[in-house]
Amino acid sequence: MAAIVSINHLLSMNLNIPAYQRPYKWTIRNIEELLGDISHAIDDAKRYGNGFKYRIGTIILHRTGSGKNTSFDIVDGQQRIISLALLNYFLDDECGCRILNNRFTNKISQSNIHSNYGFIREWFSLKNEDVLEMFLDALEHILEVVVIQVEKVSEAFQLFDSQNTRGKALDPHDLLKAYHLREMKEYPYEMEHAVTKWEEKDASSIRELFDVFLFPIWNWSRGRKSVPFTVKEIDTYKGIPEKSSYFYAKRASKAMPYFQITEPFIAGNDFFELVEHYLHLRADIETEIKRNADFSKIREVVEMKSHSVGFRYARNLFYCALLMYYDKFHNFDVMAVKKLFTWSFMLRVDMENLGFDSINKYAVGEDNGRYTNKLAVFSRISLARLHTEISNLQIGVLREPDHAVHEKWEDLYKKLKEINGLAEEEDGQQG
Repeated sequence: MAAIVSINHLLSMNLNIPAYQRPYKWTIRNIEELLGDISHAIDDAKRYGNGFKYRIGTIILHRTGSGKNTSFDIVDGQQRIISLALLNYFLDDECGCRILNNRFTNKISQSNIHSNYGFIREWFSLKNEDVLEMFLDALEHILEVVVIQVEKVSEAFQLFDSQNTRGKALDPHDLLKAYHLREMKEYPYEMEHAVTKWEEKDASSIRELFDVFLFPIWNWSRGRKSVPFTVKEIDTYKGIPEKSSYFYAKRASKAMPYFQITEPFIAGNDFFELVEHYLHLRADIETEIKRNADFSKIREVVEMKSHSVGFRYARNLFYCALLMYYDKFHNFDVMAVKKLFTWSFMLRVDMENLGFDSINKYAVGEDNGRYTNKLAVFSRISLARLHTEISNLQIGVLREPDHAVHEKWEDLYKKLKEINGLAEEEDGQQG
């Protein structure tokens, strides 16, 4: 049985947390997003009038008992329900949220409940009474969920599995698309245009842009290791609200349409422009490497057919470094490109087994004792005032002993030495 109910109705139900449920793991960050979403819903309700509803997901419950003894085990939706219950309890400590009567014995749950409730209290401390009333009203009249009740626990898990495996989950960039379209509600024509252009793009290219290039560069430029770009990381690309009064927001607004990978942008249409810009920039860079005679030796390497995952990591590292460099200075200085290329591929020569963990350490300048170079190149590019600061970098090429760590990469090592004017003489001496 499925029904659409208000949040207040949901929280008034006799909800239980079964033993098989994981701990309550929502953090302050999740609560901040929830409060932001509710604020947006309240604003939309003002704009569109009575009858506006904001649906915040689907809850799956397993009904047990009957009559006065009826209760509902939460199969899916525990994190949201507890968070909404904490909010409701803060707004009205007589709300009667039965789920809060559950005993939370897990230390993780206890810690998150305590810190999240404290954050809710702090968040509202600077709001006036009208805001509290609007949130209370939203729980009854604006926010709603789809509640699915089943009689058998086996049916509940079967439904849970189908909910979570049907098709593939939304990619982070799909969620960003939805977020930035919402920021454009006042500009319906621009919204339609943005959607049309977005749908014309290859989804895998957008995914690769964020996964392989933009997000790692964003992290490495700040001297920190990157992590997979998942839905947990989308805050990085939510941008700055158009009407923000922050001074850095005003600067970002004036800078448009000139983007920088490491700098903020204005939320809404600029996100779609940013994606378009960097897809083109990526293509421009690869085209330059393919067509420019000055890069013929570099081209021989980057176009090598290799089944090595480590080689592909090194190639991606080169294109990341070049993208960040070109994004900032917008030139293809031959020496600078050569330095970035050498720095990137020397890692492949240095390592017998090259995984992303090594790429991460190398990109931020961490020394594991085996790297020929220990430069945090992305940080250097970020801090550089002139492009010559990159072309003048001292990049190590000669290893000790003078051969690749694995014979498989000996030819690559020789090419790197040749590109850097260190070609070997016939007698084995270096010229």
